[in-house]
Amino acid sequence: MLHAGRTLACTWRQAHDERMHDRGVGLRTVCVGLGLGLAVLCAACTASVGHGSSAQVPAGGRQGATITVGSFNFPESILLAYIYADVLAAKGFPVRVLPDLGTRELVEPALMTGLVQLVPEYTGSALNFISLGRRSATSDAAQAYRSLTLAAARRGLVAARPAPAQDANAIVVTAATAARYHLRSIADLANVARKLVFGGPPECRERADCLRGLERRYGLRLAFIPTDTGGPLTMQALVSGQISVGLLFTTNPAIPRRHLVILADNRDLQPAENITPLVRRTTIDRYGPRLLTALDAVSARLTTPVLRSLNERMELDGLPPRKVADEWLRAQALIPESEGAR
Repeated sequence: MLHAGRTLACTWRQAHDERMHDRGVGLRTVCVGLGLGLAVLCAACTASVGHGSSAQVPAGGRQGATITVGSFNFPESILLAYIYADVLAAKGFPVRVLPDLGTRELVEPALMTGLVQLVPEYTGSALNFISLGRRSATSDAAQAYRSLTLAAARRGLVAARPAPAQDANAIVVTAATAARYHLRSIADLANVARKLVFGGPPECRERADCLRGLERRYGLRLAFIPTDTGGPLTMQALVSGQISVGLLFTTNPAIPRRHLVILADNRDLQPAENITPLVRRTTIDRYGPRLLTALDAVSARLTTPVLRSLNERMELDGLPPRKVADEWLRAQALIPESEGAR
């Protein structure tokens, strides 16, 4: 399984490596990383840690086809994986969750090659990745979703209905830095860029909506220090002065709590980033429209304030993503009181 999965994924990468070159994604780096990520994934697939009841199969489905829900390597993504998986399990679908698999460069090829069947995604970022940058998402949520639907179909994927909730990149500074340099927008960084250090996840260097985009759209040349994916390392580096500008997520509860300033994206670098489950077409064909109906019911309840409050429970209360997911789903009557975290 691992060898076949790695070969398929790397073949897909080879076919498009030249188009990806301008984003700095080298074949060797991606394939080595993908091999490591899929080794962990496949090991998890063989372990008896399935989520939900695999004995129940919905009408139209066939026994033995577990729906594997994958997540990226940050708490909100793990939370979303459990939210969608728990609802599917409550509806009788055989489900397991593989959390914290890695970055999009690892998780999306796993979805395309069938090593996972469902990933809660973010509209704009997903579109940019699976279209290899040929389709740029806009800040218009409806238009971004239409473009994602078309791009996903070409990869054998279906984009379920997007949630109202959005979580986009936020370029932030402390209130002191904003006051010192009179910063209100990202464009304001141009006059003082040589004095500043930017911090974000390692993959930010090559992302069209991160450091590469800041260079191309805003003309910014910023010194860069890799930190983490919108998490505590970035926050610590920012408030301690190790970096002057940081990349966080708009649903991060620490932004208002720390009185950080989100710089206005006055050149529309950041696209619409609605939470949108991507599912393999073969999985929908197997289980029928009830699968999408169940996912859409969850998405309809997910708003940006709700997502921010769930993140706050994880960050401030120290609760694990699965517990936060289950408690919210029970409160929304999306799963029975008897089900959830055990």
